[in-house]
Amino acid sequence: MTTQTAVIPVAPWYRHRWPWLVMAGPAIVVVAGIITMIIAFRTSDGLVADDYYKEGLAINRSLERDVRARALGVAATATFNPLRTRVRLGIVQANASPNVADAGIRLSLLHPTRAGLDQVIVLKPIAPGLYEGEMTEPRDGLWHVQLEAPGAGWRLMADWRSNKDILQLAPVKE
Repeated sequence: MTTQTAVIPVAPWYRHRWPWLVMAGPAIVVVAGIITMIIAFRTSDGLVADDYYKEGLAINRSLERDVRARALGVAATATFNPLRTRVRLGIVQANASPNVADAGIRLSLLHPTRAGLDQVIVLKPIAPGLYEGEMTEPRDGLWHVQLEAPGAGWRLMADWRSNKDILQLAPVKE
């Protein structure tokens, strides 16, 4: 008597799903690593300061400008056009003293995380206490705004959402 064994056809490895499922995990990790590397090389880390010690020392000088703004009673209102390409600024001074803006006015739009998006707008007087300047349209989101008169030694600060038309600037509280 002869016994016959049945031959079961075996498909090649790539026809089974388990090898593909096992390889999918590492393949996804490799692709995600390459994407992360591309993002890291194309963008800079604006949060890291090259010279943190000198920046720390400069903070004390900055605080003096806030104290001076409070002493002078300076406040301002910035109005942006709908396209965010122009800004008009009205400055109010509570205490009687020399004009706080005679030394020139600078409005800085500072992005919280991307220093490359920051812009400084030099404002020109168009009437007493009223200034205007050109700017590039900022990206949507939150911006730190700093108004300063370098020659007068004061500054005002506020946070601004770029979808708002009006911004109130006041001295930083103690």
